[in-house]
Amino acid sequence: MINQYETVFILTPVLSDQQMKETVEKFKGVLAEQGAEIINEESWGLKKLAYPIEKKSTGFYQLIEFKAAPEAIQKLEIAYRRDERVIRYLTVKQEKYAAEYAEKRRNKKKEA
Repeated sequence: MINQYETVFILTPVLSDQQMKETVEKFKGVLAEQGAEIINEESWGLKKLAYPIEKKSTGFYQLIEFKAAPEAIQKLEIAYRRDERVIRYLTVKQEKYAAEYAEKRRNKKKEA
């Protein structure tokens, strides 16, 4: 069974632009290995955290929306835990209405 998910992860702010892109590509590769179809990817840039994490007050936010089998999530989150560049992550399964809303939001961004 294929579900739609979105994952947001925060990377440490000490990374260069190149290192950040490599890290994002690494996680997209993990998803591709699991047969996931990436629907959307957004880089939200460097943002201030609500509270310090590992003595850091900012982080690079990244969003990936994808369709995958539930087993892919376990592999993705293991990869997050093993990578010291990731300071936080959250993956959620999108139910029908959240998936429709995400699609509308993407379409609005394309028009703007």
